[in-house]
Amino acid sequence: MLSAPLLDQENVFGATKYKAPPSARHGVHDSGSVAMTTRTEDGTFATTEGTLHVSKPFRSRSTKKLRAMITFEPRKTHFDTTNEASGTNEFRGFFTLFWMSLFLFTVQTYISSLEANGYALSFAFATMFSRHAVTLALSDLLLVSTTVLCVPFAKAISKGWINYYWTGAVLQHIFQTCVLLVTVTWTFHRQWPWVQSGFLTLHSFVMIMKMYSYVSVNGYLQWISRRSLDVLAELKCATARVGGMEQALHDATSKRAEAEAARRVAESHADDVLTPMETCTPDAEGALMKSFTDVKTAAALRRRLAAFSESPDGSLETERDGVNENGGGTEKVEEASVACVLSYHPDELIAGLAKEFLDLDSELVSTGPEQVRWPENVTYWNFAVYQLIPTLVYELEYPRTDRIRPVYIFEKTAAFMGSFALLYTVAECFIIPLTPTPDQSFFRSLLDLALPFMIAFLLLFYIIFECICNAFAELSYFADRLFYEDWWNSTSWEEFSRKWNKPVHSFLLRHVYASTRASYGLSRTTAMFVTFFLSAIAHELVMTIVTKKIRMYLFLMQLIQIPLILVSRAPVIQRNKLMGNVIFWVGLYAGFPLLCVAYVAY
Repeated sequence: MLSAPLLDQENVFGATKYKAPPSARHGVHDSGSVAMTTRTEDGTFATTEGTLHVSKPFRSRSTKKLRAMITFEPRKTHFDTTNEASGTNEFRGFFTLFWMSLFLFTVQTYISSLEANGYALSFAFATMFSRHAVTLALSDLLLVSTTVLCVPFAKAISKGWINYYWTGAVLQHIFQTCVLLVTVTWTFHRQWPWVQSGFLTLHSFVMIMKMYSYVSVNGYLQWISRRSLDVLAELKCATARVGGMEQALHDATSKRAEAEAARRVAESHADDVLTPMETCTPDAEGALMKSFTDVKTAAALRRRLAAFSESPDGSLETERDGVNENGGGTEKVEEASVACVLSYHPDELIAGLAKEFLDLDSELVSTGPEQVRWPENVTYWNFAVYQLIPTLVYELEYPRTDRIRPVYIFEKTAAFMGSFALLYTVAECFIIPLTPTPDQSFFRSLLDLALPFMIAFLLLFYIIFECICNAFAELSYFADRLFYEDWWNSTSWEEFSRKWNKPVHSFLLRHVYASTRASYGLSRTTAMFVTFFLSAIAHELVMTIVTKKIRMYLFLMQLIQIPLILVSRAPVIQRNKLMGNVIFWVGLYAGFPLLCVAYVAY
């Protein structure tokens, strides 16, 4: 299922992003626990088995930075056995009780079926969903292979052959629409049962969202790169009006030296004052500037920028070509260093352009230890790793672990197999035999299916977000395992929609809700409606393919959440958290069987 976005988080643009270095230990032993329990002042996480070092926090300085809305940190899921915080939960015994009770219930079901029918399970359901397994596997392999076309497309964007805004964006949407249409058409053509058709449709949505995030982020960075070059050209022209780059750097250095001296005298009257060119401190807006270490390096940078300022106007295109061909990493670092100095220039125009360039340039580099600079990331290997990582939001760099733990993989595999066996038993014995028909009592069908569907939902949630996502995260060295939050404590549907499925929520938040607000200037309410509408359409399409019916029941239930969310924000309801949680669980209990009865019987 898809989820709705976080709709009441306007301060996310200022969120802090932490990146773990490759040497960060995921655990000392395979079965050991590592929990980020305490974050120290120097940006590290203190754990029971050592300290996890992360890079310095990055804070967005502009609401234009949509990428800063979604942060990746080294985190654990709530039910992960290596999560020390969950392991010390006072109610952890109830988790054990739940699994023991479910196991005893399953054994009792097997024994009763054996006594009545002569067999524990009929495996009729297994025969249905194993049908056309080879064709389904080949179809899914073709779907995944098709996504590789994003890499040459992103390369064409990075080299400037295609402008993402808006030629690339249009081509991207056309391609993704074709992928979805082909998948849906193929599913209807094969006349697969609901398990096969539902799986391929949902996986196509996942692949489309991954492709969209990958291409759109690289397209956005193309625009940032070109904008930074334009600002650099404006900065060159501005310095030419004050005597050239050499003079501008001299004036900026003097101004900064005066400011530094005055501040230090006023604060501490320190004996040792740093040379003006030794460091580069954050400016008044908190922009983290690049630093260079000695006067000799600074002089070399001044000579380079002076030569750049004396070059003809065509040099901007030459510079842009250099960035497109090889990333221009060294030149960009030098330019950022010089812009750091110019940010202290007494001329407001020069200082403002220098700060804007630094702001733009910072978006082209990841904040992690690898310092990946666009477009160095546009490679087939980078895309393959991104496909393996269980996230729908593309980043230049993610927090990583340093190794794969075989015991951890075995644990998640065993948990998957055991949970799937329980899920199959529930579906085989308590859902399929009670499939509703039009002549049955509507309310009796709801009563019979409420508990089996709830148990099936809990098991399916655990299989996907705890077992599968954690296993793929371990295989891809992905350190951010927060695939869900404590959705069971939700007091409203808004809270549930943003907590139970974090990967989809993050995608909708960045690429739908935030993008529509930034690109089209939509209000919060309008952007919320657009996001819910898109999510509802996707949900209804899945139900249409699965049931081969167009009923719009789920679509309407999705849109009904909007007024319910507005009502739940009333102070009288927010004050009573227990009532809100009870209403949430009643709705969840009634929702699944209601949808089943509506789509199957009517």
